[in-house]
Amino acid sequence: MAWVILVLSGMLEAVWATALGKSQNFRRPLPTVIFAAGVILSMAGLAWAMQSLPVGTAYAVWVGIGAVLTAAYAMAFGGEKATAMKVLLLLGVVGCVIGLKLVG
Repeated sequence: MAWVILVLSGMLEAVWATALGKSQNFRRPLPTVIFAAGVILSMAGLAWAMQSLPVGTAYAVWVGIGAVLTAAYAMAFGGEKATAMKVLLLLGVVGCVIGLKLVG
């Protein structure tokens, strides 16, 4: 169950990171509320998962999932240019996250 919570928390990291960018320095109310809720839920899930998983593994997986999803969203919807090298490197992060699950 810890891995499921960790993955969901990593996904919420992407939500709050994206909302933070859309909040325009906390001047837009809806993205600011989404950011606050996302960061609280994401951190709570990470903390819960760390009760059963090693801290380093849990944090690396959480950051990796959040980073990949945030970058993918930005490339798909936010105007960030998607290049073959960026996609390849993000797939490398995904591979590393999967590897941490397999060895952990």
